[in-house]
Amino acid sequence: MTQIPTVTVSDVHDHATILDVREPDEWAAGHAPGAVHIPLGDLPARLADLPDTDAGTLAVTCRGGGRSSRAVAWLQQQGFDVANLDGGMKAWHAAGKPIEADSGSEPSVI
Repeated sequence: MTQIPTVTVSDVHDHATILDVREPDEWAAGHAPGAVHIPLGDLPARLADLPDTDAGTLAVTCRGGGRSSRAVAWLQQQGFDVANLDGGMKAWHAAGKPIEADSGSEPSVI
């Protein structure tokens, strides 16, 4: 089995481009500023929407790390330079990193 590369929250700067593979309601409740939202199930059809990774490894996140680890494994097979954000958005939020909500209400991780 292939090792899934991971990156810790402290290794990702506050305004890095992150790929968020959570569902639309989770995204709307709270996400990292500047993140790209492509739900896990939509990923195969939306590879063209992935951010340019010439600047380095793209961090991939979900709520806690399960879905994003599956996304990372699949994206690696497609030749992308990606890593799973260890602990997902729960860890991002717990570390005091910025999050924003689409609704304008208090952002949260659900």
